[in-house]
Amino acid sequence: MIIAVDGPTASGKGTIARALAAHFGLPHLDTGLLYRAVGRQVFLDGGDPDDSGDALAATSFPEALLDDPELRSEVTGGLASRVSVHPSVRAALLERQQAFAGQPGGAVLDGRDIATVIAPHADAKLFVTASVAARALRRWLEMKGRGEDVAREAIEADLAARDERDRTRAQAPLRQAEGAALLDTSALPPEAAIAAAIALVEKQLAAHG
Repeated sequence: MIIAVDGPTASGKGTIARALAAHFGLPHLDTGLLYRAVGRQVFLDGGDPDDSGDALAATSFPEALLDDPELRSEVTGGLASRVSVHPSVRAALLERQQAFAGQPGGAVLDGRDIATVIAPHADAKLFVTASVAARALRRWLEMKGRGEDVAREAIEADLAARDERDRTRAQAPLRQAEGAALLDTSALPPEAAIAAAIALVEKQLAAHG
């Protein structure tokens, strides 16, 4: 059983995907982390994330980099968005993601092109979204909790820029896949969003028999 969870940054898709994996007893892959690792590796290499050659070279990042807490930073998130526009980078990471999705028993994957590119044959598909304002507030509270001092307006501007980049890139743009259930988490606390997601997935699984 494959469950695909797509959506923009800070929509809650990661929290929802982890909860779905726990609920259904499936392994989980945050595919965005792979792109963050590429962005981080470009930085460590002293390269340019807008240069396709530098970005492609960084796809051979060491596995240990996935445990680097710096991958969760706003700076690395911005780098990930920039390297993800390169078709060569997406192609390099495609096989890795599809192998994870195709493992015996299935998996839960979250990202921006799971149901459209990585696993269009997924048994259940969710598109998780939220307003830019709601997402910026969540990210601001999260960063504040880590002792980081960033203006909410700056976070909003950054999220809007990332959304535009993700929606308009030539390859695998962010969009709701055909057959994907839409879940707007703008006004939902995490527990309610998770409950709604489980209900939507169970409804799709039941429809598939």
